[in-house]
Amino acid sequence: MGIFTTEDEMSSPIAPARAFKAFVVSMDELFLKVAPQHIKSVETIEGDGGVGTIRKITMHEGERDSYVKQKVEFIDKDNFVYNDSIIEGDALTGKIEKISHENKIVASGNGGSTLKVKTIFHTVDETEIPEEMIKMGREKRAGMFKAIEAYLLANPNAYN
Repeated sequence: MGIFTTEDEMSSPIAPARAFKAFVVSMDELFLKVAPQHIKSVETIEGDGGVGTIRKITMHEGERDSYVKQKVEFIDKDNFVYNDSIIEGDALTGKIEKISHENKIVASGNGGSTLKVKTIFHTVDETEIPEEMIKMGREKRAGMFKAIEAYLLANPNAYN
């Protein structure tokens, strides 16, 4: 089994507690609000939103991936840490067993926050992950992050 890791950071003017509540606690409903043109549905297959929960996120026809199943691996609400894995779906090729994300939201000096994301590709062998796949993942994550941020800025009373 091979492991390939990338790390990214995104800054936001949104405070850490509010960002965590929006990005993690309320993700099911918020994803549909901010990206209805891409996401068709978010369905909890198993669990209550906590560790072990499995969600199926279905995209509209024409999107690169038709769906992904995401498993919640770890949540620390006090330290704004959320880890999940993509365990099924089009994003997993024959060479990739799962894609894990370690997400941490930390305070920034301006009252906002920084989202730190470590992405871990678990491969069946030592196959390298194509740069195009890494770039697409980063772009999707950044796009969703900015869409949620824009929603929170436009709706200052939401997710407080």
